[in-house]
Amino acid sequence: MLLLLLLLPMCWAVEVKRPRGVSLTNHHFYDESKPFTCLDGSASIPFDQVNDDYCDCKDGSDEPGTAACPNGSFHCTNTGYKPLYISSRWVNDGVCDCCDGTDEYNSGIVCENTCKEKGRKERETLQQMAEVTREGFRLKKILIEDWKKAREEKQKKLIELQAGKKSLEDQVEMLRTLKEEAEKPEKEAKDQHRKLWEEQQATSKEQRERELAASAFQELDDDMDGVVSVAELQTHPELDTDGDGALSEGEAQTLLGGDAQMDAAFFYDRVWAAIRDKYRSEVLPTEYPPSPPAPDVMEPKEEQPPMPSPPTEEEDEAEEDEETEEEEEEDEDSQGEQSKDTPPPGPAPQTASPTEEDRMPPYDEQTQAFISAAQEARNKFEEAERSLKDMEESIRNLEQEVSFDFGPNGEFAYLYSQCYELTTNEYIYRLCPFKLVSQKPKLGGSPTSLGTWGSWAGPDHDKFSAMKYEQGTGCWQGPNRSTTVRLLCGKETVVTSTTEPSRCEYLMELMTPAACPEPPPEYPVEGDHDEL
Repeated sequence: MLLLLLLLPMCWAVEVKRPRGVSLTNHHFYDESKPFTCLDGSASIPFDQVNDDYCDCKDGSDEPGTAACPNGSFHCTNTGYKPLYISSRWVNDGVCDCCDGTDEYNSGIVCENTCKEKGRKERETLQQMAEVTREGFRLKKILIEDWKKAREEKQKKLIELQAGKKSLEDQVEMLRTLKEEAEKPEKEAKDQHRKLWEEQQATSKEQRERELAASAFQELDDDMDGVVSVAELQTHPELDTDGDGALSEGEAQTLLGGDAQMDAAFFYDRVWAAIRDKYRSEVLPTEYPPSPPAPDVMEPKEEQPPMPSPPTEEEDEAEEDEETEEEEEEDEDSQGEQSKDTPPPGPAPQTASPTEEDRMPPYDEQTQAFISAAQEARNKFEEAERSLKDMEESIRNLEQEVSFDFGPNGEFAYLYSQCYELTTNEYIYRLCPFKLVSQKPKLGGSPTSLGTWGSWAGPDHDKFSAMKYEQGTGCWQGPNRSTTVRLLCGKETVVTSTTEPSRCEYLMELMTPAACPEPPPEYPVEGDHDEL
């Protein structure tokens, strides 16, 4: 088109005689030496009836220069600019539709011929577009060469990584074996350490229970005759078993295993377990000074810090019984039914607060050495495993990139690792070619996906003129958002516009040198001529 417009000045002097309103391409249908046949073949008329301001042909072809046929067409020659067809109804309607004014030949309106000026502006615009196309195509060839070199380098790197992967896989397996071998003595030593500590804990716990039982026996043995009798046991009503608030003789005897009394040798084994959760010592708690706090023992980093052992079933029951006893005591106080002769119950025996005995002691030097060796083996294995995963990720990315369809000659490859933004009054639109499109409120907020890469979406003859991004964030009671990106020729890469022609369907335009077609060859124009 540019070439034709540049050559227009050379063609202005050529004029072919033809009826008004007939184009040069159709002039051979209008031969004044013979009858005129309607272009649709519907009729033949004498030639002098052409442009006689009466419509004879159904298609209006006999009145190309008048307004007689409403379905006819008038051809504007527009010498110096672009030829144009207008509706015959516009002929002599008082409006200048043709830039050469030929449509108003008999309306009394004088139309200024603006075709040369329009042609000049059109040629300037086309020249600018041609310059953009030439420069863009020059850059496109550079992009193609850059991709060829980059693709060769990536393929070479891919081959190296694939070769190194086997060696790294072997190293990972070797380090896995070494790790497992180092963890075996570590586990055995740690298990043995814990086992010994748990045995010590069990022994220590039993010893504390025996001490509590001995203390309770001494308190219950009021006459200090070496045995606890039914009467002595009845002085502790908190040991009541039927809930009436008093320990009857029968209940006391049952606690003593059916005997009337029990000596210290059998008290721990036969009686203590049945009464320990309810028994309240008569000794004030202040007589038992608290144990000094012990510093926490730091475990090795790979170990979980020691947690206090969970309360036993008996301890849970003891706490519940304590709450129940307290509630009963409050009720008794309010009703004034508590016996004045009965001494106030003392606190129930409690297990000692966690001390150094309740914490697992540090590992010995040999166990710590096993732990250090195993941890070192783990670190080496994990580092090698991370390296292998990173290498596999690099291989996947390279395989995808070198096999991706970046256009006929890879001209669009440079867009692969780039993102471009367009800011409007409300949103910031972001396009990452071959990956995703998103929008984010300009004043802040989370981005909304307008689609991820789908495919090339241009027409069959120009497949690489558009991109399709699909499966974006769903619209409220609507489809998932999607975006079509039209690729336009330009010297720079920039998003020029974003619109929403249909609900949840966006249209974005991206200017890029990669979309520039090869320009036609430039022909020199030597001066202005009046003939071909």
